[in-house]
Amino acid sequence: MRPAILQRCSLLRDQRGVSAVEFALLAVPFFTILMGGSDLAHSAYVKSQLQGALSDSARLASVQDPGFTAAGTTLEERIENTVKAQVNPVAPRATYNIEISNFYDFSGIGNPEKLMTDVNANGSYDAADNDCFEDLNENGSYDTDTGRAGVGGANDVVFYRATLTMPRLFPVAGWLGLSNTTSLEASSAVRNQPYADQALPPVLCGV
Repeated sequence: MRPAILQRCSLLRDQRGVSAVEFALLAVPFFTILMGGSDLAHSAYVKSQLQGALSDSARLASVQDPGFTAAGTTLEERIENTVKAQVNPVAPRATYNIEISNFYDFSGIGNPEKLMTDVNANGSYDAADNDCFEDLNENGSYDTDTGRAGVGGANDVVFYRATLTMPRLFPVAGWLGLSNTTSLEASSAVRNQPYADQALPPVLCGV
């Protein structure tokens, strides 16, 4: 019996392999934090590249810079392809959605069309009262969104919004039950150069 007792005591004191066990316990949280942090840093870098590329393209487009050359037959296509060319090296599997709209002025972004006459002074447009409004998007009806499609004309304010969707750098998001893709957004608003007279919006009443 005594040799058996001594053998059990020896096993209890044996610390060989302890480091491997400890590493196994710490490996999962360690690599989760390491890869998660790297993924966040990569996303932040891609977002900064996206914002920079979009802002640069918007400035070039606003002055119709003759040096602004890229693939595409329209200005909108050249803007999109310029953004892709700058961001693709750091996000090669990304997909893009770029929306371009224009406004009469900066105050129109995110605001309804301006009331010129408010008969009952209730602060809202009432066609039945023959209220009048400035038809900023020139579509013949009152709208709470004054944006028009495209880059607009002289002195118009152009609003660009780019949405990038890409696979995450590491699969750590799947371990946490999150999506394996991430979406990043960038936006920029630039006024076109006054290369001609800006078209004045019509004032409509009771429509």
